[in-house]
Amino acid sequence: MELDIAFTIFTLLAVVSVVLFGTVITKDLQMLQQNSYRNERYTRWITSSGDTLSVRRLLNAALFILIISLFARSIFVIGIVIAVMIAECIVLMTRKSKKPLVFTKRVWRLFITINVLTWVLAALVAAFYNAPHHPIHTFATVMMLATPLSSAIVIAANWLLKPVEKSINNHYVDDARRILAQKPDMIIVGITGSYGKTSTKHYLNRILSEKYSVLMTPGSYNTPMGVVRTIREMLQPYNNLFIVEMGAKNIGDIKEICDIVHPTFGIITAVGEQHLESFKTIENVQRTKFELIDALPADGFGVLNNDFPYIANRPVDNVETCRYTVKRESGSDYHAEDIAYSARGTTFKIVGRGKSLELSTRLVGECNISNLMAAVIMAMRLGVPDNKIQYAVSKIEQVEHRLNVKRTPAGITIIDDAFNSNPDGSGMALDVLAGMTGGKRIVITPGMIELGSKQEHYNELFGEHIAETCDVAIIVGEYNREAILNGIKRKRSDKLIVHTVPTFAEAQKKMLEMAKAGDTVLYENDLPDTFK
Repeated sequence: MELDIAFTIFTLLAVVSVVLFGTVITKDLQMLQQNSYRNERYTRWITSSGDTLSVRRLLNAALFILIISLFARSIFVIGIVIAVMIAECIVLMTRKSKKPLVFTKRVWRLFITINVLTWVLAALVAAFYNAPHHPIHTFATVMMLATPLSSAIVIAANWLLKPVEKSINNHYVDDARRILAQKPDMIIVGITGSYGKTSTKHYLNRILSEKYSVLMTPGSYNTPMGVVRTIREMLQPYNNLFIVEMGAKNIGDIKEICDIVHPTFGIITAVGEQHLESFKTIENVQRTKFELIDALPADGFGVLNNDFPYIANRPVDNVETCRYTVKRESGSDYHAEDIAYSARGTTFKIVGRGKSLELSTRLVGECNISNLMAAVIMAMRLGVPDNKIQYAVSKIEQVEHRLNVKRTPAGITIIDDAFNSNPDGSGMALDVLAGMTGGKRIVITPGMIELGSKQEHYNELFGEHIAETCDVAIIVGEYNREAILNGIKRKRSDKLIVHTVPTFAEAQKKMLEMAKAGDTVLYENDLPDTFK
């Protein structure tokens, strides 16, 4: 090639390779962020998803080998390489994500570190590799080498930044503690549980707002740094009660949050087989959830859901507790009676300790009654009058994606239970669907995740329950498809119609083709980007 042509073609190659590398790194950081910036979880995702041997990474490796070979002397070959890289960029940039990368300061620090590591790689390549045409070719070669190795570069950058992030986090934690120390009279209520904690948080916030100026952790800000961020950015001088949702995927996670906020009151909504991939056993789940109750002071108060065996069988002697149940009366201080569902919602009574409180709510489902009971019992303890509790409960809005019921203009009832499905919750959601007898009962689901070695078992049971309660099942994706179908086959009735589709978009299309006025559609769970 002539010098000017070579310069132009290799410049174009370099530009395209930089764009592709940046696009790939953005996708890798998105997955790292969804895995809580934990290398071990990110590595586990890479292994389980087959990302290291994906067609995309193998293609990028092939392009690198091609461009350093003798074929790189051909303008035609380089043109093909550039065209393939541009096509890959377009595919990656237009691919929709359920949870796109959030460009936090931490992400920008990772980007800078990744760039430094890439320049180190460039220096090493330059030292051992002589480009056949032009120095720009060396740069393009480095970027093309770095692209299939992007996951390894991201892991290395994250590891190098670990002490930096720890120092920054410690500063933020200390600042949050300082802010709380300036409000010694603030009432702090912690809420945790395998499921139900977010709904309970919203219900409690609405009821307590009748008496207090309440701040609650927003969204899913249920990690230590999420709680710290809430305190530093959202706590106002007039707030006198703080509701803290506490999530956990490992032993010690709840204790870490308690050591920051020091709650006086605590609620455990459930102890079930959730996040078994990291917890391994339900005993570890129990131990972790009870870190909240163990952290309460002697004059504190805990509310416990005795419908779950691993709450009922756990004695507590360090603090006063109140145990409640929906399913049974024995072994509880409060229980539910006279539960009645209607098109307007639910009516029921909370009975116990010589008291009976009638409640009416727009919410439906046993799980919502359970979550309401926890919130009401805590509100009673904190002095909210009965009439204000009743009023607040009647006004509570459904929490998005958590057994949220609505009707479309076409007359189709939608039950949205797409967030964080689990064996107990999915069973309750199917039971609610079973009670909808006006038309076809349609479930759309990819199944349940993060159940470790029991995942196949619980998805098979889920399939059996689908066969007993639904008229149409649309199974999304590949991750749990076989297990759900096996369960359906064991209990399959002649009435059940089953469809398998690769994506939720296809599921939505299929549903719209068959659903009519009077039908009910249950969206049960929605897998994040880290699952297929």
